[in-house]
Amino acid sequence: MSKKFPRLFSPLTLRSRTLRNRIVFGAHTTNMAVEGVPTERHVAYYRERAMGGAAMVVVEPMPVHAAAVLTRGNFRHSDDSVIPHFRKVVEAIKGNGAVAIQQLYHVGAHGDSDNSFHPHWSPSGMPSYHDSDGSHPMTEAEIWETIDGFVQAARRCRDAGFDGVEVWAAYLGMVDQFWTPWTNRREDQWGGSLENRTRMSREILTRIREVCGPDFIIGLAISDEPDHTVALQKPELAEIIKLHDDDNLMDYVTCGSGGYLDFYKLMPTFIYPEKLGADLAATVKKVVRNAVVIAESHIRTPENGETVLGEGAADLVSIVRGQIADPHLASKASEDRAEDIRGCISCNQMCWGRRSRDYWISCLINPSAGREFEWGGDRFAKTDNPKRVLVIGGGPAGLEAARSSAERGHSVVLAEASSRLGGNFLLAGMQPRRAQILDLVEWYERQLAKLGVELRYNTYLEAEEVDASTFDVVVVATGSYSPETVFQKALPSVDVLPGVENGSVFTVEAVMARQGRPGTRVLLLDEAGGWRGCGTAWKLAEEGHAVTIVTPDPLVGKELQRTAADVPMRQALRKLGVRWITESSIAEWHGNGATLVDHNTGERSLVDADCLVTATTNSPADWIMEGLSQLGVRTYRIGDCAAPRQAPYAFYEGRKTGLEI
Repeated sequence: MSKKFPRLFSPLTLRSRTLRNRIVFGAHTTNMAVEGVPTERHVAYYRERAMGGAAMVVVEPMPVHAAAVLTRGNFRHSDDSVIPHFRKVVEAIKGNGAVAIQQLYHVGAHGDSDNSFHPHWSPSGMPSYHDSDGSHPMTEAEIWETIDGFVQAARRCRDAGFDGVEVWAAYLGMVDQFWTPWTNRREDQWGGSLENRTRMSREILTRIREVCGPDFIIGLAISDEPDHTVALQKPELAEIIKLHDDDNLMDYVTCGSGGYLDFYKLMPTFIYPEKLGADLAATVKKVVRNAVVIAESHIRTPENGETVLGEGAADLVSIVRGQIADPHLASKASEDRAEDIRGCISCNQMCWGRRSRDYWISCLINPSAGREFEWGGDRFAKTDNPKRVLVIGGGPAGLEAARSSAERGHSVVLAEASSRLGGNFLLAGMQPRRAQILDLVEWYERQLAKLGVELRYNTYLEAEEVDASTFDVVVVATGSYSPETVFQKALPSVDVLPGVENGSVFTVEAVMARQGRPGTRVLLLDEAGGWRGCGTAWKLAEEGHAVTIVTPDPLVGKELQRTAADVPMRQALRKLGVRWITESSIAEWHGNGATLVDHNTGERSLVDADCLVTATTNSPADWIMEGLSQLGVRTYRIGDCAAPRQAPYAFYEGRKTGLEI
């Protein structure tokens, strides 16, 4: 029993199943299905989290009807042929001590015609908030067809061996659309009164119980969108849940945040407070007598979970992204080794970010996520042939290469040119609300110390300083740098920004490292559309600078759209007085201002500024490679020095290299 987390590690009974602790790995779309069936990628992904100690695993949503198909990697709906495939997933979960649940969902109006090739259905024909299409009001027959779709999907789950199902009534999906007066304007038995608006959900839950039996666990997932008055608010949701609970229709309720109206709180990034779903859970817990309550949404750590349980806000906590980042979070916490947990940094870059592009999900800081079947999980087999490994560079790629190599039993030396680990990623952690990155760097410091990695700080190496007789393998992870030319992709014929020699031009890295002193009026050129530019603008604005962003893109933070961070980020910038000029580039820098060119009209305009801060594409800092090639030592080039990219690929190449050595 954990001394630090006694509430998290107390058992709880659902129907005839005993959960070994209070940690749930909640439902989320991994998008890993091939031809609509789970694969070895699925099996290994869920096995790892069950092996890692989660008490209950809720497998990603199963669309219950052709109209509900939302992604390329969705499971096959309405087809018993999926049953034997799901048995493999169930065996992987239950065989490792966890209760296995599957979520069932229908998005109603918010379909995806590109994937479903089916008309959108909804209670009253409202528009989709997922794409630009509309829906038609459901007929009586279509309502009953949808209800039966839920019931038959639950039957398949029972036949595959699942312990239960979770009916999705969150995010203003189909069930929630029937509950909500704004989306349900019907005048028949399915609309109007509370009894009528909840008829669909009550029929679904009642019929699942009849078909699947008394021992089958039935859950219900809900969420709230308090910033939108047309959505159901907490007291209204509590009234609906009480109605269902009074009839003992479900065994648990999962309480999340956000939805199709407030998409940014659905998978909240670091911009939002933690424990976001706890308030709704606490409201619901006050009205239920039979169902247990699960708090979900930005409950990132065991400490978060223990606090929520200690406050009496919920009976269980769903930690999703935290267990994507570290699938062994639960077992480490149970052993009071919270310091060994690789903490989620709430970036959404490879989980929701990849899913938003209709790929299978992974994790920025845990590249084994989604590759467990290839890499043997988030664990390391010891090598039979230990080697002496030199890693040059302590950024993300170098840190992960050093750690994974040492985990496998190699003798590792990490040489870092500066006095701290982290590289440019460390600078990112100094931007507003991004201190979770600094926590991650400290995690690496602890892990490397435990593994006996020799750290050599302030060690800038040239090729001739590497002793080939001392090391069997050299891993070059020297990162990238911002060229002083300020080349802009949007102006391909101009190699060097005219006027750059006038001075007062700084890279975002120089600004974040305090190597440059920007004046009061800052013009920030952002060609990257990510946190390098936007986060630096935020930092400068917080410090009192008057910041104007210039970007060739049609909006600020273009690359952040995939992570659901762009809108709250722009809102934060606006509150700080940041201005921006879109679809424009800098034609010339004058030392005290810039001439801008509008890409739509070709018109030029002058903007006054004390300095220019640039976020353009970096170049690889790879000059050591040529000399190393002449030493005859086995060499890997990874991370930004192979090609400047975003952080996930540096962590990925670091892990991949550590496994290959």
